[in-house]
Amino acid sequence: MEYNLLKKYENNQKDEETYKIIGAAMSVHRELGPGFLEAVYGDALEIEFQQQGIPYEREKEINIIYKGKEIRHTYYADFICYGHIIVELKAVEKVTGIQEAQVIHYLKATNFDKGLLFNFNDIHLQPKRFINRHLKSL
Repeated sequence: MEYNLLKKYENNQKDEETYKIIGAAMSVHRELGPGFLEAVYGDALEIEFQQQGIPYEREKEINIIYKGKEIRHTYYADFICYGHIIVELKAVEKVTGIQEAQVIHYLKATNFDKGLLFNFNDIHLQPKRFINRHLKSL
């Protein structure tokens, strides 16, 4: 895996769109807390996106291109917000490199510039932010 293609955002590098998405996720976490299945958090976050006017697509299919040809296997992003931000939800004991790699793969497959990973099964919601360095430099 080429983690050097992507860089986690520094904590002070927040733009308005990711700030709004993080705020919506924090509202969901404050209301529900840890302990539910990922699907429950997805449903609640969808409601929050609607209430806050955050544009999104849910469970968006991501196709992968190999040597100019689309391969059969596809990914499904939990959300794509603002047309260019991958949002992945987890409800696991601890986020590992596997979950981080999932976001990285989605960014590479779409060429989107930003990704957010939320683990709702933690006492404190701490988003992991990613940026596609091929498209933007910090």
